[in-house]
Amino acid sequence: MPSITRQPFRTAVLVLVWGWLLFLVLAPNLLVVGASVMTRDPGTFISLPLNLDAYRQLFDPLYLEVFLHSLYMAAMTTLVCLLIGYPFAWALSKLGKQRQLLLIFLLIVPFWTNSLVRTYALKMLLATNGLINSALMGLGWIDEPLQMLYTEGAVIIGLVYLLLPFMILPLYSVFDDLRQELLLASHDLGAGRFATFIHVIVPLTLPGVLAGVMLVLLPAMGLFFVPDILGGSRNLLVGNVIKNQFLDARDWPFGAAASIVLTVTMAILMLAHRLSKQRIGEEGAG
Repeated sequence: MPSITRQPFRTAVLVLVWGWLLFLVLAPNLLVVGASVMTRDPGTFISLPLNLDAYRQLFDPLYLEVFLHSLYMAAMTTLVCLLIGYPFAWALSKLGKQRQLLLIFLLIVPFWTNSLVRTYALKMLLATNGLINSALMGLGWIDEPLQMLYTEGAVIIGLVYLLLPFMILPLYSVFDDLRQELLLASHDLGAGRFATFIHVIVPLTLPGVLAGVMLVLLPAMGLFFVPDILGGSRNLLVGNVIKNQFLDARDWPFGAAASIVLTVTMAILMLAHRLSKQRIGEEGAG
């Protein structure tokens, strides 16, 4: 009897999941792909004939500069998150389970507040008359307010603030699964701490690093509201270009082509992550 009643429930769940993936994931992405190879039309936004003009436009020096600058800021954000998240996740994995749960809870708590609200809160901290400048001037450390807002650094700080948990959590997962006997074997074979770190810990935690990079790098290029609030018009990301093409310039093919580039980049990072996990699994089996 339980198996009879479970079967319709399982079927309903599968239909719901596949329906969700087909109509709310696959279909919208196919529409974006289709829009990227169509012609811009002032009246209907897109029209025939099919062409690759939108992809050629990506290599325009003006847009190419924005893309490269966006990639630079996203890479800097990812690097800062990695430099902070790697030792934090390592230290977190060494604590007792109760302390781990407490710190993970504190790490997740900011997600209870909308990221847009948190970005505006960060703006209040970095503003000329904000809390940081007021505190520094009150302590007598500076004579005049520092220009922190509407700079490249402010955008990177905002992106790190929003995306750091996405680097820490996958790193913590691989550190928590790290087999201690491998580290002990490395020490028994005469390897020092640095050699063990380079030749054992780093390769074994590489899937977590790639997962963190994947979860930080691409979103960092697409969070258009962070440069809008903290960076001004001189520090644009790819997300700002895509938003402007769809909402302001009404160039849907170009906006769709830029979105496809980000999607393909994400797919490449996911493939690299999968290959690294397979390689580590094969080496562990060997």
